[in-house]
Amino acid sequence: MQLSAAPYEERLTAPRTWWLISFLVGVSMALILLPFGTLPMLGGLAGGTAVAAVAASSYGSVRIRVVGDALIAGEAKIPLAALGEAEILDAEETRAWRTHKADPRAFMLLRAYIPTALRVEVTDPEDPTPYLYLSTREPERLAEALRNTKSA
Repeated sequence: MQLSAAPYEERLTAPRTWWLISFLVGVSMALILLPFGTLPMLGGLAGGTAVAAVAASSYGSVRIRVVGDALIAGEAKIPLAALGEAEILDAEETRAWRTHKADPRAFMLLRAYIPTALRVEVTDPEDPTPYLYLSTREPERLAEALRNTKSA
């Protein structure tokens, strides 16, 4: 028996420059510990790089998935029946919905390093959340997966 693949899955990985920054954090820790000797300096390089890399990796490990009858975005699991229309946001609209158009009650899976997003209305009358804002590199595919899964 073969398990069926999810109609949509995306991992919002951190940009490559963040890994360089992680290394530079390790270098700065090494420079701070340099007056204490070579061994503490090497420990600072390894430890600082490792801690910064773990932070970058955990921030960039969030996933968006459409599985079964639910949308899983980060820690949130929303049934597709509670979702309305999906609006694909280009870079300019994404910036607007992150700033002056944003509703404080909205669920926002926001990654500023991703230039596009998807805005999905929440139609459940019991839910005070007006919409979901999901940073995604492939908003067209996510919107299509939501439509196809909802209609199936």
